[in-house]
Amino acid sequence: MLTFELLKSADWHEICKSRIKRTEKGKSLMTQSLVQAYRQAPWRNQLKWIATFLLGVIVVALVAGLYLSISAQSVAIGLEIQGSNQIKIVIEQDIADLNNQLGDLTAGPAMLTRAKALGYDYVNPSDIEYMLVPGYSGRQTVSLAPQTAPEVYSEPTLNSDYTSSLSEILFQGLMKFTAMQARRIP
Repeated sequence: MLTFELLKSADWHEICKSRIKRTEKGKSLMTQSLVQAYRQAPWRNQLKWIATFLLGVIVVALVAGLYLSISAQSVAIGLEIQGSNQIKIVIEQDIADLNNQLGDLTAGPAMLTRAKALGYDYVNPSDIEYMLVPGYSGRQTVSLAPQTAPEVYSEPTLNSDYTSSLSEILFQGLMKFTAMQARRIP
């Protein structure tokens, strides 16, 4: 141990020099011990790399899961649209089939055969007799438009607040103010 007397001596500089030995690379032992003290242990460095890698894997997995979720939703909606389009096509084909059936039923030859089956005969227009009926004025024209009542125009009424002038409003305000002041005075 170094004593206080030894430290007081002039050889202090020599004592420090003897304690700090130089290494091969030119670094002092004190510098090496500081570097070694703050350097991470190898297992800590490995743990940092593993944690960083796992964080990257988790981020990639989350992005992939989000992508798959959105893709699944869009596929489901696409299938629903296709199903709706198929139903629409079937309905349009049914409508076209019903229009064809109506056309077949209302065609001239089909109407003629149905009329003959019901007991109607074809009449020559020259064989038809027309009779005049007193009081009958003929077919009435049908008006599908709604009946409209004649429009009645009324004079617009304005609120008195909109018809008074600024001077009238100020005068009324002044009158209210003086009335309030008169009530306050005993």
